[in-house]
Amino acid sequence: MMSQPHLPERPGHNPDLLSLAHEAALPPLSATFARVLAGFDDALFDRAETAGASQLVFLDGMRELRRRRDDITARFGAHLRQAWAALEAAAPLSAEAALAQAGQGETGLSLVSEHDLESRLAVRNFAAVVLREWKPVLARLDRRLAWISGVDGLDIDLNPIGPEHIGVAVHEAFGVCDLAAEVRLVLIKLCEREFAVQVGRIYRDVDERLAQAGVMPAISQPPPQRPAAAPRPARPAEADAGMAHGDDEDLSDPQHAPAWARRFTERWARHRSELQAGSPGGYDGNPSASGQNMILEALHELLAQTRHVREDATAAAQVAVGQQRPLSQHEMMSVLSLLQATPTATLRAAVGDQSESLAQRLKNEVISGATRLGVDPGQARLDPQDEDAIDLVGMLFDVMLDERELEGRSRELIGRLVVPFVKVALLDRRMFVQKTHPARRLLNSLAEACEGNAGESQAERALMGKVEEIIDRLIAEFNENLAIFLTLEEEFREFLAQHRRRIEIAERRATETQRGQEKLELARGRALAELERRLQGAPLPAAIEGFLRQPWNHHLTMSLLREGDDGESVGEALAVADVLLEEVAEARRHVVGKPWLQSIQPGLRKVFASVGLHGEGSVGAIDALHDTLQAIAEARPELERALPELPQVSLPTPPAQESAALDLGAEARPESVDHADAARYRAMDIGTWLDFIDKDGKVQAGKLSWVSPISSRLLFVNRRGIRFCVASPEELVVMERLGRLRPHVDDGAFDSAMQGVIDRLDPQTSTVH
Repeated sequence: MMSQPHLPERPGHNPDLLSLAHEAALPPLSATFARVLAGFDDALFDRAETAGASQLVFLDGMRELRRRRDDITARFGAHLRQAWAALEAAAPLSAEAALAQAGQGETGLSLVSEHDLESRLAVRNFAAVVLREWKPVLARLDRRLAWISGVDGLDIDLNPIGPEHIGVAVHEAFGVCDLAAEVRLVLIKLCEREFAVQVGRIYRDVDERLAQAGVMPAISQPPPQRPAAAPRPARPAEADAGMAHGDDEDLSDPQHAPAWARRFTERWARHRSELQAGSPGGYDGNPSASGQNMILEALHELLAQTRHVREDATAAAQVAVGQQRPLSQHEMMSVLSLLQATPTATLRAAVGDQSESLAQRLKNEVISGATRLGVDPGQARLDPQDEDAIDLVGMLFDVMLDERELEGRSRELIGRLVVPFVKVALLDRRMFVQKTHPARRLLNSLAEACEGNAGESQAERALMGKVEEIIDRLIAEFNENLAIFLTLEEEFREFLAQHRRRIEIAERRATETQRGQEKLELARGRALAELERRLQGAPLPAAIEGFLRQPWNHHLTMSLLREGDDGESVGEALAVADVLLEEVAEARRHVVGKPWLQSIQPGLRKVFASVGLHGEGSVGAIDALHDTLQAIAEARPELERALPELPQVSLPTPPAQESAALDLGAEARPESVDHADAARYRAMDIGTWLDFIDKDGKVQAGKLSWVSPISSRLLFVNRRGIRFCVASPEELVVMERLGRLRPHVDDGAFDSAMQGVIDRLDPQTSTVH
């Protein structure tokens, strides 16, 4: 074992240990990447054999991969060395920034192709796979590398050998190749499958070597193991249903209950304690009962108390309850199966009619259906628990259809689920209180797919087609076996994940577009300021002013985009203008015989080349400037020459002023905004959702996708990943003050609808706090 070097008491730069980590990480990573890369051409050949019409694409990719293999491995290693050098300089490189910068091209704008966005997303997925498998080791590496490099801290974005930087290296490595998009994605997937495991082993080796060298050895100790909890007995009903819920929440612990259930039981207990003074605890159920039973019993009691208000008294009084028998479970299932396969016209109409109670319509249809099966309507009634189940499901769908953005085809499809969910409620009441119940998860996923889906794009139409397919299969196959929900939920979840991937691509495109537009806006502003400063004073000759306003302004703007304020080309462009103006001043002093423009000839050629003027055209333009200066010096204005006609070039369109969700007016003044409130929005995490309310009261959820490092404005996208609001923190504060912005609460369609059911059932409990 190597000797342990003396470590400083505080984190500080340690070249010896950095060199040790470098040798343990970078050469093995590059060698391993080269080794797995060597087998990728065979994988492409195998893929070509089954690719059908795309066979030629994969064969071309295989040949390109063989031809550029050395370049690919070199670019992979080059990025890791660049990231490591930044760490050694105590200025860690951001992988996110490096990926955004990659492939920007000459303009420096991040307006990248969809294929490039897909590649970026694929390497991020690769990084996520590595992080998921090796998270504990990476957490230790972050701390150890930060210690020996003398930086305040490292994270997944800054660790030079972390999965994010390796993903960037893979992206840049394949960027040198002329590959079809599908081939590039296959190669990155191969890296995920074959390279990721090897990367993790290298991480483990680096971590162990640093620990042996005495770098924070204590963090390698495993945490103390807590004694394992005794396994809970299996629930027979659950096993019989063939459902796999995963880890069910213990609803006796409020932290694990659905949000609506926590609020309901708290309010219901307080409500009961007010109604029954002297009854300690408010809720008089069995204290040893499970949390699930407590919630269900409270729901049944609430339904019983409010049923006389929600029903037509004359209909209820038609027959004495004592003369009726409850419909049996078999009879209920038979009637509901008929309604499931062939819903009546009145039931379908109730789904689209907000003025009619869906629950009451369902109960009427069940009684009518029982009559068609030969049951005497004068002798039959609904069992109270069955009636509760129908009431809850009917009201749940009423709330969902009323409060969520479900219109047209979406509303019709969700409405077809009402009867199957009544059957689920009769078979397994835990659907109302189990977050992981497959029927509940399926409804959440289907509602997410339908909400706001107007079928405007091919992707949205494909998603609606899959929704219809899933619902058709549920209607056709669901009898009394709840396992069908698990099967369909898993299948639809996979499809929805692909749709979300397309949304993520659209979101990243919105971010890249906004970033590019802001960089352009900044560059245009800086270039315009430099131009205006040089145009102050006495009017310039037409040729000189035209040169500065057109080709020079364009060249300076593009240089600022590519290199930033301190770029070499920026300095050269500014020097060209300054020297030109100095020579104009000299010419006005009638200095004759000076070799005009000689010192800036190369810079002038670069300026004219940036607008597409090369060769003889460039020479002619420079001659026009020269002759103009000579004419000024000789005081012969008639000899001044105009610039030749320049190619028509223009910068990308500057960003239009992004309209906020409302007219903010004078209230958006910075002095009118509380700085603490603005700081709250500045500190908001990426991925946070807010509700934006327009002047008509329409609510649209927006996700914080990006915060501009240039303007500090926040970019929000809608559920389709499309940009719809860019606003400053101060503007968001004003919007919140005017009631046009609020936190977004989305516990899923099921939980949100259940909260609405509770609020509609008993407004009293809604106001008890």
